[in-house]
Amino acid sequence: MSTYVMPTGFDKRVGTEVVAPGVIGDFEINVPKKYYTYYQWACFVLFFQAIMCYIPRAIWKMREGGLLLQLAGGMNPFTTSEIRETKIRTLVHYMYMHQGTHNLYAFTYWFCELLCLVNVVGQMFLINTFLDGQFLSFGSQLLRTSNEAQEDSFYYYGAGGSIQNADNLCLLPQNVISEKVYIFLWFWYIILMVLLGILVIYRLVILLVPSARPYLLRARCSSMSHKTAEIVSENVDIGDWWLLYSLARNVQPIIYNELIQEFSQRMGFKIGLL
Repeated sequence: MSTYVMPTGFDKRVGTEVVAPGVIGDFEINVPKKYYTYYQWACFVLFFQAIMCYIPRAIWKMREGGLLLQLAGGMNPFTTSEIRETKIRTLVHYMYMHQGTHNLYAFTYWFCELLCLVNVVGQMFLINTFLDGQFLSFGSQLLRTSNEAQEDSFYYYGAGGSIQNADNLCLLPQNVISEKVYIFLWFWYIILMVLLGILVIYRLVILLVPSARPYLLRARCSSMSHKTAEIVSENVDIGDWWLLYSLARNVQPIIYNELIQEFSQRMGFKIGLL
């Protein structure tokens, strides 16, 4: 069942005029009441939020289809040099023959990252609406009041209508758990919004500043020459560049350097630079 308070009691002094904010003793019919029903649905809303958080990953997994794993498979230090060289030549041939076909691959990945940011911001406002406008300032209020003295007594109306007090211990574990969950979510969402905001800016730099791509490619493999990184970055589409950039996460640096060298030579022969 839901519960309610009387807004006319919010500004009254706790312990002398009311037993708690909004809990007054005159229960007249004409006193306006504010009902709280959200705690009944907290678990269902949290479940819905979990599904929403998984949607960007599900979209990417369906679109990616295991391409990166297939391309990087078999390129590890434990394979023989013959197998590794064959795999590198096969991968270079694939990249050479499928140039310009990976733009949608890259943009889908970045869209999913942006969707994560939109998801977090949207969930902040969703929870705020669900909690009747109390969530957006929840964490800041907690930080502001964390050093204040806490009440060690519970006020209630006695048999005669007077305000009484007694030591208290909350016996509603679900409410205690829900409070901690939403405190965690508030700080976690703030952290995610900051990190995802930085990530989106970083992706915009990749997309809008082509001169930065050789440096980013070299950051993945410090042994790569700047000339090699320039040849690769300047002569492939953004989607092909992103795929090569992503491969660095899935192969060893030494093998990755061999791959980029082989690909740059193939590209150099094509454009007449090597």
